[in-house]
Amino acid sequence: MSVQVNPDDPALLAAVATRVGEARRLLREIADTFSPAAFASSLGAEDMVLTDLIVHDRLDIEIFSLDTGRLPPETYDLIAAVKNRYGLTLRLYSPRHELVEAYTRSNGINAFYESVELRKACCFVRKVEPLQRALAGRKAWITGMRGGQAATRDGLPVRSFDAANGDGGLEKFNPLAAWSEREVWAYLKLNDVPYNALHDKFYPSIGCAPCTRPITPGEDVRAGRWWWENPQSKECGLHVKRA
Repeated sequence: MSVQVNPDDPALLAAVATRVGEARRLLREIADTFSPAAFASSLGAEDMVLTDLIVHDRLDIEIFSLDTGRLPPETYDLIAAVKNRYGLTLRLYSPRHELVEAYTRSNGINAFYESVELRKACCFVRKVEPLQRALAGRKAWITGMRGGQAATRDGLPVRSFDAANGDGGLEKFNPLAAWSEREVWAYLKLNDVPYNALHDKFYPSIGCAPCTRPITPGEDVRAGRWWWENPQSKECGLHVKRA
């Protein structure tokens, strides 16, 4: 959900300015040193911060997203808004139809509700395999993850080596790892950056429509993702280290 921020708060403005400076320097370094690099945007609030920075600084970093085939209409609306605002047509990677058909034939269209294993299998078909294709040949990839988003992301590093993707591995960068939720929303509001309309309906974290619900006050920001599971299992596989 969107966060109310005071645009006249000097401490917040100073903090955001510092964060932005750090992120811009890192993104410039990535573009200059790790080409070809790509930014995997899930079109969340954090991803829109990075999209705005990359486009405004005209960095040689491709921005792509994963179209799982089950995204909410509001997410597709945001894809159109990105094109209208920035003149940017996101490169979309879709799941292989034969893998989707095999999964649904064997398990059912909504089998992901039945077990963590079946949910992760669905995520593999709709997210992980398309990501692997998107990262082939890259030297680095960028995400909008923050350390404060979930228990599974505590201690998130700004930089790590991802041995599971790319051609023999690649560098992985999380420029917003140390940002707070308030800093993210301050940036969006101060720069009039478009964002997913579901954020204003108590959806702080947005994935596929069947696997995302609004949260209630006091819940963790990712409580609405795969809400029927234990918080420790709530990752789709995109950001889990694999041997």
